[in-house]
Amino acid sequence: MSDEKIADKDLAKITEIMELLFFAYRDFISDPDEILDRYGFGRAHHRIIHFVGRHPGIRVAELLDILRITKQSLGRVLKELIDKGFVVQKEGEQDRRRRLLSLTEAGCELHRELMAPQLARVQAALEQTGAGVDGLHRDVLFAMIDNDDRDHVAALFSQASSQCENKS
Repeated sequence: MSDEKIADKDLAKITEIMELLFFAYRDFISDPDEILDRYGFGRAHHRIIHFVGRHPGIRVAELLDILRITKQSLGRVLKELIDKGFVVQKEGEQDRRRRLLSLTEAGCELHRELMAPQLARVQAALEQTGAGVDGLHRDVLFAMIDNDDRDHVAALFSQASSQCENKS
């Protein structure tokens, strides 16, 4: 962030935007939290299900990089998802040291169930505001990502190809 002082007139509005992000996130995650609770899962499970579902065959190392968590934290949650039949882990074909992750059919069902209320919430907000999917809000959210990670995130968007789509 720049060293320039935020003008007093803007400070209150920027603070409101920050608070809106907190409230929006609280409500955005509330429906999936209820679903996860039925499985005895938490938000870490949700993030893994989401990114493995959006990037089938993702390497464990890449997932660690996306989530920015420790190997130990990922290992505990990932083991539970594998043991309960939601995620499958395979060795890489070219490099057997690589561990590649994909969702099982049960994992795909959970992925779709978790995404449904969030998709509905975002779609309703876009329709209510008339913002559209390519609106300025998208640019603002993208600009909030650390500069050194934006290319990586953009690449993830372009590579995403959910293994779970069109199986409802």
